[in-house]
Amino acid sequence: MTTLLNRPKVKVAKKARSGRGTKISKPPRTISSITKPGALNPKPPGVRTETTPWDGSEYLTSEVEMAAYLNAAFEDGHPKIIAAALGNIARAKGMAQIAREAGLNRESLYKALSEDGNPELSTLLKVLRALGIQLQVTPFPVPAT
Repeated sequence: MTTLLNRPKVKVAKKARSGRGTKISKPPRTISSITKPGALNPKPPGVRTETTPWDGSEYLTSEVEMAAYLNAAFEDGHPKIIAAALGNIARAKGMAQIAREAGLNRESLYKALSEDGNPELSTLLKVLRALGIQLQVTPFPVPAT
């Protein structure tokens, strides 16, 4: 990595004297001509970086983490985020077991609790009961006037 202290030396263009006024002998070098090919991107062109999808269920290991995760989803308030959060928690606990305890089909539960799913309220309540989660309703804080 190039820092200010160890950057390459750049020759400054000097004015050359000729019989008809002054001319610049060479234009100053640009940063792109100073850096070595591949210095900023070590992979050759055309080589793709391999990525894997992020799965939130891998990081939900305790009941406290699951509750905090679901609370954050409800604070966001977007139905798709809430459904996806419930899906991540259900996958962390085992989707087949949750589907069995909720009395639902596993495949339809995967679909309903995905980011693109749109579960019914009855499905959400069955899943919450199977997960052992109880919802508590509190009023929004009243802004001070």
